[in-house]
Amino acid sequence: MSRINKNVVLALLTLTSSAFLLFQLYYYKHYLSTKNGAGLSKSKGSRIGFDSTQWRAVKKFIMLTSNQNVPVFLIDPLILELINKNFEQVKNTSHGSTSQCKFFCVPRDFTAFALQYHLWKNEEGWFRIAENMGFQCLKIESKDPRLDGIDSLSGTEIPLHYICKLATHAIHLVVFHERSGNYLWHGHLRLKEHIDRKFVPFRKLQFGRYPGAFDRPELQQVTVDGLEVLIPKDPMHFVEEVPHSRFIECRYKEARAFFQQYLDDNTVEAVAFRKSAKELLQLAAKTLNKLGVPFWLSSGTCLGWYRQCNIIPYSKDVDLGIFIQDYKSDIILAFQDAGLPLKHKFGKVEDSLELSFQGKDDVKLDIFFFYEETDHMWNGGTQAKTGKKFKYLFPKFTLCWTEFVDMKVHVPCETLEYIEANYGAAALAWKNPISSWFTAMLHCFGGGILSCLLLAEPPLKFLANHTNILLASSIWYITFFCPRDLVSQGYSYLPVQLLASGMKEVTRTWKIVGGVTHANSYYKNGWIVMIAIGWARGAGGTIITNFERLLKGDWKPEGDEWLKMSYPAKVTLLGSVIFTFQHTQHLAISKHNLMFLYTIFIVATKITMMTTQTSTMTFAPFEDTLSRMLFGWQQPFSSCEKKSEAKSPSNGTGSLASKLVDVASDNVKKKHTKKNE
Repeated sequence: MSRINKNVVLALLTLTSSAFLLFQLYYYKHYLSTKNGAGLSKSKGSRIGFDSTQWRAVKKFIMLTSNQNVPVFLIDPLILELINKNFEQVKNTSHGSTSQCKFFCVPRDFTAFALQYHLWKNEEGWFRIAENMGFQCLKIESKDPRLDGIDSLSGTEIPLHYICKLATHAIHLVVFHERSGNYLWHGHLRLKEHIDRKFVPFRKLQFGRYPGAFDRPELQQVTVDGLEVLIPKDPMHFVEEVPHSRFIECRYKEARAFFQQYLDDNTVEAVAFRKSAKELLQLAAKTLNKLGVPFWLSSGTCLGWYRQCNIIPYSKDVDLGIFIQDYKSDIILAFQDAGLPLKHKFGKVEDSLELSFQGKDDVKLDIFFFYEETDHMWNGGTQAKTGKKFKYLFPKFTLCWTEFVDMKVHVPCETLEYIEANYGAAALAWKNPISSWFTAMLHCFGGGILSCLLLAEPPLKFLANHTNILLASSIWYITFFCPRDLVSQGYSYLPVQLLASGMKEVTRTWKIVGGVTHANSYYKNGWIVMIAIGWARGAGGTIITNFERLLKGDWKPEGDEWLKMSYPAKVTLLGSVIFTFQHTQHLAISKHNLMFLYTIFIVATKITMMTTQTSTMTFAPFEDTLSRMLFGWQQPFSSCEKKSEAKSPSNGTGSLASKLVDVASDNVKKKHTKKNE
């Protein structure tokens, strides 16, 4: 008898096993499951598709909250999105009629619910019952920010989050608190030292990474996977709120410190203005919300929120910002229908749009439209008297919610950077007075410091003159910290600016002559050294700006004084050359006569530039001609490029200047950008 092949035996066994396995599956499906299906449901409490750990945890949690009358509602973004897609099916489903788990059985670590704390009556009892039902619960508490403005109550703690774990799934219960602006707020989930950080994967939580603010939702009851739950009546509106819900508190402690140093203005006029401004802001918010146009607090209104958590009484207007892509053509008509007539309109939608509306009691509403570029944002400004346009540059920012005068409104999340871009040196002084003082001293005595470094003298030699230091420090202090900003407001008047600028130009002449004479005492007839020291003495504050900006943290390569010389640096270099030639007897004129003529020239030039509101340099044609002669006729230098250089509007130092850029220079900048690329 021939031997049986092993491969044949292996194949027969495989076929027999497969046939037997198929028979078992068929028998189980058509006989056992039909016969015992009801019994399995009753004994184990589950049906087909309802054996998920997530579903059992949610079911137990809903039973717990229902029995204890805890008003929770579903806020899980993923589940709400699924419900919204199948809303008709969910709405027509009755309790217990669902045969398949579609929503709560999606594999995940958390399911998020929310609780309105003011409706919760039995907190401690619910907590104990939850633990008795098998939940491991973690309670997160923190100080109530609503009481930060009240010293005696600022330490009161409130519950912010509950995390209840059953088996491998956790329920995240977000505690919503009412705020005075008729909205709901939840706090930041911060883990304290004693909390087990391995309790659940906290990093996967969708709520609690930062405080959040939401509109008060209208709720409805639906059946989801056989469970009755409350959900927002408009699920997608809530889901769309989640990524933009970040909330930042007003700085109540800093505001109290501010008012301790500078008394709050509680005069009748100030109280009346704040009331009118609040009513105007509420009316503007109501109008824009109807149009669906998002806005934020800008300029002086934003500064008042950040610095003192209130409206600045001497600002005399309300300032709002809007992204230009959110502009709607019926904004003007909507405000007019609300009783706010248009006062003026500057620019156009494509460029530098600005609207101003007249409110009651001479309170004005200014709306600035912001335009986005690749690496920055900007809004246009127009001088009402002359019609001259400016660009105010801002770093890119996002929007956060905050509470201001009993309203939920937007402010830039990067508030400090936004205010610094708007107010320049003033914002630095409020944030860091020491750094502000030091940079101010660099501007005042930069020429002396720079010339000492060049001549190998002690750079701190200028500190020996106590009178000058005290005088400069006093001017710095009253400029930045005078109550109601009276000094800056007084300096804003053109006659005062003209007087101060004229005095500065006279001082510039004496500094140049002193620098040239001092250098000659070290290097007899060393005319290059004399020119350098005279230039450093007369324009040191401008030349040293690079170091000053580095200290403030806003240095940029394109702002380098050597790459684009300002008017003070150029006119000082010219004067240094002239006085060096005179001192070395290459120019046949007496020193006093030359000083008189040069001073008249620079004072007249500066006053002309200020009164005509133009940055055109008087000797721009000569500079253009010299550039052609020295650096080649093939370079198409045009005088309009020289005219478009933005100058500091007052004293040439730039210490108090905001980030203004003349619109006329845009084309020139684009040309240079293309060349650099």
